[in-house]
Amino acid sequence: MRKIIVLLFFIASAPMIFAQAADDCNIKYNLFKGDYKAKKYDAAYENWMWCMDNCPTLSVNIYKYGIKIAEYKLENAPESEKVEAVKLVERVYTQRLKYFPNKNLGKVCSDYATFKAEQGAPEKEVYSWLEKAFKEDPTAMSAKNIYKYFDIILNENKDTNPQVVFDTYDEVGEGVEVKRAAYYKKIEKINAKDSTLLSAKDVKNRKIYQQILTNLTIVESGLDAKISAISTCENLIPLNKKYFETKKNDAEWLRRAVSRMYNKECTDDPFYDTLVEAYVAADPSPQASVFYAGILMKNGETNKAMDYFKQAVDQEADSYKKAGYLLKIAQILSRKGRKSEARTYAYRALKNAPTMGRAYLVIAGMYASSANSCGTDVVSKRMVYVAALNKAIKAKSVDPSISRLANKYIRSYSNNLPSKKDLFAATIDVGTTHRIGCWIQETVRVQSKD
Repeated sequence: MRKIIVLLFFIASAPMIFAQAADDCNIKYNLFKGDYKAKKYDAAYENWMWCMDNCPTLSVNIYKYGIKIAEYKLENAPESEKVEAVKLVERVYTQRLKYFPNKNLGKVCSDYATFKAEQGAPEKEVYSWLEKAFKEDPTAMSAKNIYKYFDIILNENKDTNPQVVFDTYDEVGEGVEVKRAAYYKKIEKINAKDSTLLSAKDVKNRKIYQQILTNLTIVESGLDAKISAISTCENLIPLNKKYFETKKNDAEWLRRAVSRMYNKECTDDPFYDTLVEAYVAADPSPQASVFYAGILMKNGETNKAMDYFKQAVDQEADSYKKAGYLLKIAQILSRKGRKSEARTYAYRALKNAPTMGRAYLVIAGMYASSANSCGTDVVSKRMVYVAALNKAIKAKSVDPSISRLANKYIRSYSNNLPSKKDLFAATIDVGTTHRIGCWIQETVRVQSKD
């Protein structure tokens, strides 16, 4: 009878016990969160650890905030306590992955890989976390880890399985482009506001976003440098031919193969046309239309090519992607010497994506290449470089992430400006205006290189 009474009492009181436990969790959680937000990490520690031990599923913030607390503890731990502090950081990651496996998994695995690398973990272990991050969401990885992941793949496979290297390179590149598009749009949203009304948060975020874009550009350049030794036309053409029969209906493989050959300027080879035609058949997308228009233009079917260019642009609703297609059209037209039309498409790209600095660089490059044909004497020819320089400077100002590339253009064009001696001989003063003729038709301020 006594056992029955005790059991009944326990059953009756269980809801109150659980309710009290839940209340304790919420109280401890709010206390540590308040201290965390005030950056009082030592004060937050005890209540945070209580939550880690007693209510690990209460909120993912236990881990999002907790990793900062754990890293602070590690940074400030005396040497005798470093091992335990490292274990605490690892516990935050492993416990988060256990209880919240679907919350930002790609970023968590990428961050854990970074921590493992910093602690001197074997490359194989670091790679395993990078691989998990990449397979889950490459756009959530840090720029540094994207580079590291590809570097490991390249070193292991470049001599034995180059297709794996190219596939990984394409996947990495696509992840970088998705990430770049997202941050460009964030910057453009801030830039669209009245500059006098920008909040401190807007200014700070824009600076952060621009740095992320810069990091992505640096990584992309590094990846291109890494793969350049094996991504030559001599290697790409036979490799693509090897897989073509089994992949000729695979839209993704075709898109990547066409893009590789286009980027490496392997477009004169007849097999490039074969790839593009198969790509259009497998996936009549805007991007396929742009590539197909390129081969139509190469074969002299200009009017038909322009129809395909228009079709590609009209098909795309996303403004950033549309800008990308317009820029590619500008590049194709530029290569064909149709500079005025190319400039029009470059400006259309900028209308859809005002921070797409590469469009200004396309214009700058065309101006510089026209110096001899758009001038009649030393000064008028060199003044074309002033127009090119202005566009390169504009590219850098709207898109700081391409500063390294823009600076190369700026240095080159600056070195080709007229000298004061040239201007004196032509009785032209620095600061006056000069009209550039032919297809450029722009007025610039006279500058000298000295």
